[in-house]
Amino acid sequence: MLAAEAGSGAAIRPVTSDREVTRLGQSVFRTGRVSQEATDLVCAVLARMAQTYQKLNVLGIRVVATAAIRDASNQQDFLRRASEAVGSPVEIISGQEEARLIHLGVQNVWPQPGKRILIIDIGGGSAELILSQDRRIEFAFSKQLGALRLCEIFLRTDPPRISDLRRLESYIEERIAPAVRKIGTRTIDRVIATSASASATVSAINGIPRARRDEADRRRATASQIRKLYRDLTSRSLEERREIVGIGPRRAEIIIPGAAVLLRILEDLHLNALYHSAAGVREGIIADLAARGAGFNLAELSAEQRTTVEQMAEHYHVPIKHARKVAHLANTLFAALHSLHKLSPLFGRLLEAAAYLHDTGHYVSDTKHHKHSYYLVANSDLPGFNAREREVIANLCRYHRKSAPNEMHPNWQGLDPEAKRAVVLLVPILRLADSLDRSQEQRVKDVECIVRPGEVLLELRGDRDMDLEAWAADSAGDVFREVYNRPLVVARTKT
Repeated sequence: MLAAEAGSGAAIRPVTSDREVTRLGQSVFRTGRVSQEATDLVCAVLARMAQTYQKLNVLGIRVVATAAIRDASNQQDFLRRASEAVGSPVEIISGQEEARLIHLGVQNVWPQPGKRILIIDIGGGSAELILSQDRRIEFAFSKQLGALRLCEIFLRTDPPRISDLRRLESYIEERIAPAVRKIGTRTIDRVIATSASASATVSAINGIPRARRDEADRRRATASQIRKLYRDLTSRSLEERREIVGIGPRRAEIIIPGAAVLLRILEDLHLNALYHSAAGVREGIIADLAARGAGFNLAELSAEQRTTVEQMAEHYHVPIKHARKVAHLANTLFAALHSLHKLSPLFGRLLEAAAYLHDTGHYVSDTKHHKHSYYLVANSDLPGFNAREREVIANLCRYHRKSAPNEMHPNWQGLDPEAKRAVVLLVPILRLADSLDRSQEQRVKDVECIVRPGEVLLELRGDRDMDLEAWAADSAGDVFREVYNRPLVVARTKT
C-alpha cells in the first residue's frame, strides 16, 4: 500500500506506505485456485491497510490484482471478498497494464529523459520487460516468470538439484526469447530492475542489510556480480541463503529464480549491468491517478452551483467568457498545486465560485471594485452554498487584488481559522488565474503548472500573443512567492 501526494506531471511524495508478503499466488500456482487461508490472510491485511489510508482523506484510490489472480479460477470470489475488506473495488489488470504502470512509476520517481532504458520487473507470478525511449514505451512483454511461480514449478529440493536448475534456466531462456529477438541490437543506455527480487539481489551484492534496503535504490550490480551471486545461491541450503546480507529470511525462499531471470536477461542481451529502482507499480498507480485528476471532480462546482454563480455574474454584467476562463484556469492551478496547499477539494469549489464573481463589484464602481465584490457576494442569496462558504467566496473576491488579508479588516475577523488558512492559500491562485486572462480575450488556451524542487513552473499555451498575460502572471508571482515560499517561473509556448 502506498499513499502519496501528487500533481499531474510532478514527482510523487510518499505520505505513508505498508508492505506485507502474503504469497497469494502459492496456492494458485499449485492448484489453480486461491486457497481459503490465502484469501483470509490477504483480506485481513487489506482491512488493516484500509484503516491507514482512510485516515488520510485521500482523493483517489485504485486497488489492483496482478498475475496470481489473473490465473485463479476462483478470481471472482476473491475479488468480492477483497473489495469488501479494503472498502474499494479491486480490479484485475492485464500484464500490459501492469507494465505501463511500472514504467510510469519508474519514470516519475527516476526520470530518464533522452535515454533508451530496459525495465525488468520480477513479481511473484510474472515478469515484465519494458523497452522505453525518451520516457515513452516502445514495447512491453509480460511473461509468466515470477519468482514464486518458478520456484513452485521447478525447485522442489534444498539445495536445488543441478538438473532442476538446468530446466529452470532453459525455461527462462525460452520465455524471454521473443523479447530478446525484438530488442535485437538496439543500444540500451540503462537497465533498471524493480521489485523485491531485484532489491534483494542488488542489496546482497552491495552488502546492504535488509533493514536498510531503501539504500539499494539506484545502486548498481554488474552481470558478473549477479552471476557470482547466483552460483553462490544455488550451492546453498535455505538456511545458508538466509545468512547472506541483504536477502532476508522469506526472500531467501524464492531468490534463486529471481536472480536467474535477471542474469539470463542480461546475458542474452549482452548487457553489462543493471540498476535497482525502488519505484514500481504502486508509484505508477499514484502517478496515473494524478495524471487523470482523480478525486478533483470534487473540487468543481456542481451543475446547480455553477448555474447560481453564472446567473449572479451575468446579473452584475461580468463578462461571462472571462469569468469562465478564469474559473477553468483556477481549477487547473488548484489541482496542480494540491501538493503545496493540501486543501480539501471542497475549497476548490469555492475558488471556482470566486473566479466567477470576483469582478461583480465593477457594477457598483470600477474604483475599489474588489471591496464592492465582497459586499455583493456576502449579502447575496447563493443557493447551493451555506453561510460559511459564501463568506469564504466573498473574502476571496475581496483579496483578488490590492492588499492581503489583515486582522484589522472586519470581513477577515468573521472567518474561522480553517477558512482563513484556505483564503490565504487560495488568493495567490485566484490572482494568477485572473492575470492569465488579463486581456479578457482568452489568449491563454491552457496552462501547465509543474511543482519542482524549489520553484513552480507555469507554462502558458496559446496560438496568439500572450505577452500581457505573461507579464501579469509574473507580477502576481510576488504574492505567490510570499505565501508558498517558492518562486514562480513563467514560460510561453505557441501552439
